[in-house]
This record gives sequence, C-alpha cells and structure tokens, in this order.
Amino acid sequence: MPYNFTLATIIPASPQEIYDAWLDSVAHSAMTGSEASMSDAAGDAVSAFDGYISGRNLELVPGERIVQSWRTAEFEEDHPDSLITVTLEDADGGALLTLVHTNVPDELTSYEQGGWEEYYFEPMKAYFSAPEGRGKTKKARAKPRAKRKGAAKKATKPKRKATKAVAAKKSKTPRAGKKAKVKRATGAKRRARRR
Repeated sequence: MPYNFTLATIIPASPQEIYDAWLDSVAHSAMTGSEASMSDAAGDAVSAFDGYISGRNLELVPGERIVQSWRTAEFEEDHPDSLITVTLEDADGGALLTLVHTNVPDELTSYEQGGWEEYYFEPMKAYFSAPEGRGKTKKARAKPRAKRKGAAKKATKPKRKATKAVAAKKSKTPRAGKKAKVKRATGAKRRARRR
C-alpha cells in the first residue's frame, strides 16, 4: 500500500530562485550534480538524475509551488506515479521548502529516510551557498568548471616536480655505454696502493 510523507528544510535562497533553478535544466543539473531535463511549462515531461527520475509538471505557481508526477527506476511497472508538491515560502535565512511526497510504493522507504536530504536538500544548500550558485546565466555557472580544471593542473604539478627530480637523479648516474669518471687518489692514498 502506498504511503505519504512530508519533509521541510531551509534553503539559503529566495523562493523565486529555488523555483527557477528547479525548473531549469542547467541549474537543476548543477544543483544536484546529475543530468536533468526540466521545463517551466505545465504538462511538460521532466527527468532528473540521468533519467533515474521521470515525471511531468502538473501545477506551477511561480515562486510558490511546484507539483510534479514523480517516479524512479525502482518503481515497478504496475506502480502508479507518485506525486511531489514543493511549496516555497520566505523564511529567516532563505526559503522554507516543504516537500510533500504522496503515493510512494511502501517498499521504497529510502526516499523518506534520507534520500531527499542526501540527493536534493544538502546539494541545494551547497549550490545556493556558493557564490556561483546564485548565478542566473550559463556564464555564471561555467566558472566552477574552469576552477576545477585549474585545480586539476595544480594537482598534477607535484607529479611533474617528482618526475624532474627523478630525471635529475638519473642524469647524475652514468649512462649505458659511457664510462664513469673515476676519482684519482692523491698523496698518501697513492703511496698506500703502490705498496
């Protein structure tokens, strides 16, 4: 038998910013860290988490309310779609997001027991807390990728230094086919060898 549950959290953004990001493919993908296909038109199909979630926009009230049919790849074929209602209100520190998830198959309890927090609420808080998360253009959201590339270059620098150190060490050792220079003994050492 299906069940219903309600979760609430504060997101550090305005209700309108959350509404816009939720219904925008690029922003939704950036918020959750997975590919999403969203729309801001009632009746349109939506998907998230690389197709793991699919559904349809049923009711949209800008800056206040999003109602979507919602099913995951874990739903059996005979399971009807579940329904999510996201309500957004002004609150201290941002917006109060209240999520009501109804008609959830009773064997799928992970959604209520940490799934929404782990895959939506926590990533959304991080997204809107970061300076680039509030960017409303694709250019603003492209900045983190550039930073990641720079970070990748920095990460490889120690390896390059290590490689140079190994190369320098190797250059001090004689190369194959070349004779190593022998230090000549001086003074008392020469006389000791002669005896």
